[in-house]
Amino acid sequence: MTNQDDNQRFTIVTDVRGLEDGISGLIRAAFGGQDDEAILVRQLRTEGAMLVELAAVADGVPVGHIAFSRLATQPKFLALAALAPLSVTPARQGRGIGSALARAGLEACRTQGIAAVAVLGDPAYYGRFGFTLEAARMLDSAYSGPHFQALALIPGALSGGPWTVRYPAAFGDL
Repeated sequence: MTNQDDNQRFTIVTDVRGLEDGISGLIRAAFGGQDDEAILVRQLRTEGAMLVELAAVADGVPVGHIAFSRLATQPKFLALAALAPLSVTPARQGRGIGSALARAGLEACRTQGIAAVAVLGDPAYYGRFGFTLEAARMLDSAYSGPHFQALALIPGALSGGPWTVRYPAAFGDL
């Protein structure tokens, strides 16, 4: 999928093999030089918890990245994913790359049969994709609170709750 931000083209790719080092660098830059989120992504890959991983690439260089990982639910199964992290190179933030990645990632989750997605982030930003605090009330998580939101990709998917949600082990290191 090819997109454009301020007359500069970028492509969203689903195969990030060979881009891992560039992705780690852009994640570090997007999070102010901190390694935590880049380490999280590497650990999610290693654990096999990554469900969807996309990169926005311009001229062969990653300029954006999004990850969706598998969440465990109790007392019954729900195909639930966590969106984390979403990163865009600082010089290209605010130009639609993050939004394009979020939309493409949510569609990829939907295609894979994921029923719902949870995110911890700014409600004003994630609300534009349909995430709500209300939907997250059906999910009990270590991250529950004023920034924990959810989106049902399958209508009514969250109405059968509540669920206790467990994030992959990699999140415990944040």
